[in-house]
Amino acid sequence: MNLESPKISVSKSPQDVFNFLADIKNFESLMPENISKFEVLGDDTFLFALKGMPEIILKKKEVLPPNKIILGAAGGKIDFSLIANITEINEASSDVQLDFTGDFNPMMAMMIKGPITKFIETLATSIPKAI
Repeated sequence: MNLESPKISVSKSPQDVFNFLADIKNFESLMPENISKFEVLGDDTFLFALKGMPEIILKKKEVLPPNKIILGAAGGKIDFSLIANITEINEASSDVQLDFTGDFNPMMAMMIKGPITKFIETLATSIPKAI
């Protein structure tokens, strides 16, 4: 299953956006209002939970400055990635798009598609306000 957030324009350089997203503590400011838990577990790992959903641990898997950060599931029963793609518009602005990829059975994919789509849209649209 592959889902994409809308492209969001940010009035910051790609390097500034990259630096913000590379610091996993900053993801707390991007979370939706229905977050019930956020905890930094290490320099590259954090745990979060939304009301009514299980806890999810994300770990920074790969960084390609200043254009891409890949977070992946750390443990748990499902394997997925959340990829932040940062594209330069000019020196002072950039576009950010979040991609979610995961390998789910059709029933699970049908159940989580709506909530995951809303979640990555919330993360993406929060970036310009949070930086």
